Amino acid sequence: MSEPSAEDRSRWGRPKQEKLRPSLFWALGVVVVPFVRGTATLRIRNREKLPATGPFILAPNHYSNIDPLVMAVVVWRLGRAPRFLTKASLFKVPVVGSVLRGAGQIPVQRGGLQRGAIPLDAAKRLIRDGQGVIVYPEGSLTRDPDLWPMRGKTGAARLALDLGLPVIPAAHWGTQGLLPRYGKRLVLRPRAHIDIVFGDPVDLSPWQGRAAEQTALQEATERIMAAVTGLVAELRGEQPPAERWDPAKHGQTETGRFGE
Repeated sequence: MSEPSAEDRSRWGRPKQEKLRPSLFWALGVVVVPFVRGTATLRIRNREKLPATGPFILAPNHYSNIDPLVMAVVVWRLGRAPRFLTKASLFKVPVVGSVLRGAGQIPVQRGGLQRGAIPLDAAKRLIRDGQGVIVYPEGSLTRDPDLWPMRGKTGAARLALDLGLPVIPAAHWGTQGLLPRYGKRLVLRPRAHIDIVFGDPVDLSPWQGRAAEQTALQEATERIMAAVTGLVAELRGEQPPAERWDPAKHGQTETGRFGE
């Protein structure tokens, strides 16, 4: 599943190459790119596996609050505009909302990806303008004590199956050296070394056309998480746990704390 389906192309127009036109992205890049460059060394592997043209979903691992900033810089350096699914409520905040809209971020209601698709106009824009979107399949910072990817949520799989978009797995290791999980202060010395790797598109063809089936979504999500975990294992040079961490089985809340 390397490109949108013929049905999607006919409904929403032929995908085209995304152009990094002058926009708020450039203004933000002037601040963000030098900051990341000054605090960390980024080493990117398999950069050619991030599509140079056309729409895609990028699915990375997530264990530090600074992960999105680092991944945005990586995607920008590879010639694509970094877009994330962002809580719709933030678009109503003065100034913040204007910045998010200007940077092309995509609004989604809380829990919206789990219950249904992103707003139709945003979906059309992804296809029509050949845009990419970064979706963390775990939904939040991993709760695994050793920072391995935990059980995934079905949002990335649902979006991929709904729109017929390729899912590109990705992994990074080293952001915890810049900002530990749940940390609030940056660690500026020693300089963080962050490795990033991209994988081949995840084959979700067995579940194509079955986005409304919960079992299909769970199976597709597990395949996505297996691909991401394999890339993390490659970067770490270690074997991942035999069973993926499930917060619910360990009595953890959405914030990572253990229940009373």
